[in-house]
Amino acid sequence: MRAEAERDYIAYVQARMDWLRRLAHRLCGDWPSAEDLVQDCLVALYRHWKKAAAADTPDAYVRTILLRAYLGNRDRRRSLRTTPDPPDPGSVEDSGTDGRLDLRAALARLSPGQRAVLVLRYWEDLDVAQTAQVLGCSPGTVKSQTAYAVAALRRLLPNYVRGGDEA
Repeated sequence: MRAEAERDYIAYVQARMDWLRRLAHRLCGDWPSAEDLVQDCLVALYRHWKKAAAADTPDAYVRTILLRAYLGNRDRRRSLRTTPDPPDPGSVEDSGTDGRLDLRAALARLSPGQRAVLVLRYWEDLDVAQTAQVLGCSPGTVKSQTAYAVAALRRLLPNYVRGGDEA
């Protein structure tokens, strides 16, 4: 890579590192795995920086790299995971814990593909077409996976009350 391109790469990474780390954490559910995923993404981005820099939206290009690394390496990451599996959210008694912890535990129980769809649709605020493009699937697959994931969350969190719905 030429010096000017390398400077641009470094500047981009420094500016977008927090976003990349948050997105990776939302996908992986734990910081060590998220850091590994970001590193994998940055290596791939370095190799393809010319294409990424020339893209209409470099963030979309990088998001795609990150998602494909996540979906492609999920089995290896799961086998290397040293932290215990999260508790079954359905078995957690009401102990005054923050509902976000229950939601995070439930998200961890979804398949990686369903989790990726929910992260892209609801945290990254992508529409169905954009999500399909990032994941390399059809819009119908995004819609069905979103419906399955939401249904699974409802089963895992039967007593979960969204903010603003409390009477």
